[in-house]
Amino acid sequence: MILQGNQRGGARDLALHLLKDENDHVEVHELRGFVADDLAGALNEAYAVSLGTKAKQFLFSLSLNPPPEENVSTADFEAAIGKVEDKLGLINQPRAIVFHEKKGRRHCHAVWSRTDTEKMKAIHLPHTKRKLQEVSRELYIEHGWQMPRGFINSQERDPRNFTLAQWQQAKRIGKDARDIKAALQDCWAISDNQSAFRQALKERGYILANGNRGFVAVGYSCEVFAISKWVGIRAQDVRAKLTDKECLPDVDQAKDQMARDMQARLTTLQNQQNEAIQVRERAIQQKRQQTVEHHKAERQKLKEAQAQRWQDETRERQDRFSKGLRGLLDRITGRRQQIKRENEAQAYEAIRRDQQERDTLIFHHLEQRRQVQGRLERLEDFRQNHSQVLSRDIGQFKEIQQKKRESFDFKQSASPLSERDCSVSDFKSKMRNRDGPNRER
Repeated sequence: MILQGNQRGGARDLALHLLKDENDHVEVHELRGFVADDLAGALNEAYAVSLGTKAKQFLFSLSLNPPPEENVSTADFEAAIGKVEDKLGLINQPRAIVFHEKKGRRHCHAVWSRTDTEKMKAIHLPHTKRKLQEVSRELYIEHGWQMPRGFINSQERDPRNFTLAQWQQAKRIGKDARDIKAALQDCWAISDNQSAFRQALKERGYILANGNRGFVAVGYSCEVFAISKWVGIRAQDVRAKLTDKECLPDVDQAKDQMARDMQARLTTLQNQQNEAIQVRERAIQQKRQQTVEHHKAERQKLKEAQAQRWQDETRERQDRFSKGLRGLLDRITGRRQQIKRENEAQAYEAIRRDQQERDTLIFHHLEQRRQVQGRLERLEDFRQNHSQVLSRDIGQFKEIQQKKRESFDFKQSASPLSERDCSVSDFKSKMRNRDGPNRER
């Protein structure tokens, strides 16, 4: 059981925090040593008493969080609070105990007044973190719970202990080379000219481009495949069918286009995935809220049934006392005292029975809400894992575009002014016209 505590003031703020309706269930279990019968009044009472001292942090607040998969009874929570009380020297101090249930988990808060009314000074609480850790270790051992490794030794966490999913996260799985070759060969076989070949490649996710040494196809991952090599034909046969280089983009332009197309497509898929997850999450949240409302009704029903039974049993115990002369005789003979002791023992057992019934119902409700919470957590894991994959792929295509822009900017800055002022085809034509006479001379 993880124990976290601190000294603090702000009675009103603490009371509001402990009574927040963001929890599925809130139960003020105990108010001990206070005149007030509500939490806000009790903590304000602690504040009023503290005005006779110089203490600003007149409260000690403790949260008790058991392992999420364990069902911890109310009695075990009370025993743990008692251990903390003894360890910190807060025995018999006024205290409040509040139970919270949220997301299928039950935890507890305990608040003590630090003011010693006899000495009119705040009780000194040194080394609370270390003491709470010692009590926490004892509770894990006592109940046989699986102690967190980081709790055993905070230095023990090894950064090399990655999961398989984390280790393989950056690996990219590519297509089989035989599939790529078969796709390119099919495109070539069904095409009788450049336009048909270009369209066939496009339908299979490739862009026909003009490479440095001939025609190439740029794949969806921006890989470059030489047509003659992958189709398995001679370069002159490729040139016989593909005759117009000028209408094709170069490799950098094809990569940039493919990166933009893939980024847009993956972004669309990511948005569709997020929308589907949100719809599913809303449905689960609605189910969770319905479950909480049903649980509240069941608890109220149990509370009313126990109250009625308590009244009936109290009346029954009271009827055991004789009245009139017989009652006087019972007082003289001591029978009345015997009946009183029996009634007190039965009343104590009735209290324990009622608490056990409440705990049983609480554990049943926790199990049901854990199932709903598990669905939410699995959905969130799905969102995180798939979002990371898509975000990584989108980021890779963004990097490709960024590199192409940087490369293009560098080429533009290094080119002659005449080349920057005309199109690529015009520039090549001018260069051929300019160099022709020079070669003849």
